Amino acid sequence: MKQHQTRSTPWFTRAIVRTPCKRMVEGLRTADLGIPDYGRALKQHEEYISALQRCGLEVIVLPADETFPDSTFVEDTALLTPHCAVITNPGADSRKGETVAIRETIADFYETIEVIRPPGTVDAGDIMMVGNCYYIGLSDRTNREGADQMIRILNRYGMEGRPVHLNGMLHLKTGLSYIEKNCLIMTRHFLDEPEFKRFRRLEISSAEAYAANSVWINDRVLVPQGFPGARALIESEGYETLCIDTSEFRRIDGGLSCLSLRF
Repeated sequence: MKQHQTRSTPWFTRAIVRTPCKRMVEGLRTADLGIPDYGRALKQHEEYISALQRCGLEVIVLPADETFPDSTFVEDTALLTPHCAVITNPGADSRKGETVAIRETIADFYETIEVIRPPGTVDAGDIMMVGNCYYIGLSDRTNREGADQMIRILNRYGMEGRPVHLNGMLHLKTGLSYIEKNCLIMTRHFLDEPEFKRFRRLEISSAEAYAANSVWINDRVLVPQGFPGARALIESEGYETLCIDTSEFRRIDGGLSCLSLRF
């Protein structure tokens, strides 16, 4: 099997985030964890921005957009690669309009912008980057047509895309994260996935499954607060971690990676 390039130090320099809007309490959700506390969510978002800055990133903060309850989850609207940006077509109808403002922002940084066209749908929360290879989860939000379009775009710029079938999981990165050095953290759901056999795999317990969505940024790993087992497991592999409280975003299916576009 072809070996993919795995970057040893892909330093990120910027991130785009969007301030949560008051309507986030109406956000999409698959679990009943209660209504988010808006004031507390704003504080957690500020702490998230501070963590990104501690990792050396310049953070572009977009204003709250009351038109779209889920608009703080900017990751789903675009894939930012070293060679091009790709505007997605989110799988939830209520989120499709979010891409307009994101494209305007990205145009300040990318000359080459591609677009996923209907009937293809893609949430970038379903895409995990490993060097020049992008694993694409086929989910309720990302269909095969969208994944095929994304793969063709990646191929045009010398990159590769590989589809991964999901079963009962919102997004690929809900239960799987690449933290560099050929290492994946994952829930049991992915342990037997043939695509990931070549990686060093760290299993996150079912009780702490939410922490499988952790984020590597410039030699640090952001880990959600409240999951000590996951944090200890990641640190046991030699990683420095930063704990971030995202409890209010978890209530509407959001995790650490969802809240920013890193490039």
